Amino acid sequence: MKRIFGNTGGLKANHIRRLENLYRRRVPPEFLITPEIARDIGRLSYEIRRQIGLLIDRMGKIAYVIAGDHQRIVIPDTDEYRTATAPGRLKGLRCVHTHLADESLTRDDMTDLVMLRLDIMAAVTLDDEGLPHQFYMAHILPANADDSPYQVFPPLRSHQLDIGCLEVIQALETELAQSIRSVVSLKGPDADASREGALLVSVTTSSKRSAEESLAELKELALSGGITVADTVLQHRKEADSRFLMGSGKLQELIIQALQQSAGMLIFDQELNPSQIRSITDQTDLKVIDRTQLILDIFAQRAQTREGKLQVELAQLKYLLPRLVVKNTAMSRLTGGIGGRGSGETKLEINRRRVRDRIKRLTDELDLVIKQRKQQKSKRDKKELPIISIVGYTNAGKSTLLNTLTKSHVLAESRLFATLDPSSRRLRFPRDFEVIITDTVGFIKDLPKDLMVAFRATLEELESANLLLHVIDISNPRFEEQIKSVEHILNELKLDNIPVIRILNKQDLVDKETADQLAKTLEGTPVSANDRRTLIPLIEKMQTMVETLKQGESDDSAPEI
Repeated sequence: MKRIFGNTGGLKANHIRRLENLYRRRVPPEFLITPEIARDIGRLSYEIRRQIGLLIDRMGKIAYVIAGDHQRIVIPDTDEYRTATAPGRLKGLRCVHTHLADESLTRDDMTDLVMLRLDIMAAVTLDDEGLPHQFYMAHILPANADDSPYQVFPPLRSHQLDIGCLEVIQALETELAQSIRSVVSLKGPDADASREGALLVSVTTSSKRSAEESLAELKELALSGGITVADTVLQHRKEADSRFLMGSGKLQELIIQALQQSAGMLIFDQELNPSQIRSITDQTDLKVIDRTQLILDIFAQRAQTREGKLQVELAQLKYLLPRLVVKNTAMSRLTGGIGGRGSGETKLEINRRRVRDRIKRLTDELDLVIKQRKQQKSKRDKKELPIISIVGYTNAGKSTLLNTLTKSHVLAESRLFATLDPSSRRLRFPRDFEVIITDTVGFIKDLPKDLMVAFRATLEELESANLLLHVIDISNPRFEEQIKSVEHILNELKLDNIPVIRILNKQDLVDKETADQLAKTLEGTPVSANDRRTLIPLIEKMQTMVETLKQGESDDSAPEI
């Protein structure tokens, strides 16, 4: 027999059996619930003095039977009835439950309706003998001028339950889909209604300008990760809520907005702790991820080499380990293949043990990579070839610069983290000597620490550099913050003692006066990385600095007289 969910403690065997028998009943598609089933759950609820709830699918099958307490029911996890990705799609389940008090739908009822995207929420009030008295129902509304998220109907009687229920739900979904398409059309021809979108959310205590810039970068990250951005939401608070990051009322508004704009995901600009992810995902079936998880997901898409894949997986697992208590919807973008059961251990304990074991294996494999890199480094040292490493904020033009300097064909695209795996090429200067020039992974503000640790084998390559080329996109309005972020990471990596040339890229996208002024202010060299003619002053500067460094090394190694 199927499971009874909720508060079953203290129930008699007869009550349990009657609850289990409800799974055998069927509701005609046109009925909200049949008068007979309503009468049976009313009498049983009256006897046990607890609310009883039914989750009914669109075919009229009772999918979940729930026993609550005197005041409420708790709807269980309904993952097997996931919301489809089609615009305007609802849960596919309606909730009908008893109210022992003579009251309409409560705030908890409406919260469940919205948070879980239920087809309909209905409550049955009982008379003094436990028989159905009135039926209250509500459903979500599409975006409308009144800005009301749902509609509550006048109470029904037992003889009025033939409401054409399935037709009502299908018409509602059609309206939701049309509303979404009208929203998409207002956003322009590039918007795509067929793809699942995301709401980008920032809850901040910092200045509005700083928060807006960070949210704009989060949007770039989302687009780079192949995610359609439905909308952005910025909330300024004196302090973040420890449970939901924002208030519960604001979270409910977000979920309604997500439904009305066909967004299946909430992406937070702030890193969520395990408790916050658990609290938010307990309230909704939407996917919930944060900035760190989005970056990890992009890295997982981009990694091509075995080393890159090892590094990304290690970072993902370290991020995942403390969050394994969270229900699967929060981890659905990262947890592929982890799970299973065994005697003597819970599934959670097995997951944790497997993740720890995998982390150890990955760490060992990356240690081997570091050893191999040291061997390669020693071979390069024997050839005495200077090493120049290109660093900079992601999408600043590092790979384009490498391609133009060395006439190579490393992947270069105008999106964040287009390339992850380091690329090394030889570069011969006009004065007839060679260097090795290396393109590294791009930096970003608040680069996840686990990612820094995982990519240590790659970042340690920078320690071997004789010269760093810091590529700066001066056409980006946030370039000053980006410079600070890159220099902060270089300081953390203890690379601030290596000489640096600042390269002011994309000078063709700003006026000449601005480029010249920035060249003086930042002590940099303006270039257009895709135009080799603009690189001549840079190449001269690189030659001079490398020769000076080589001369300094030879002077240091000369014996004293």
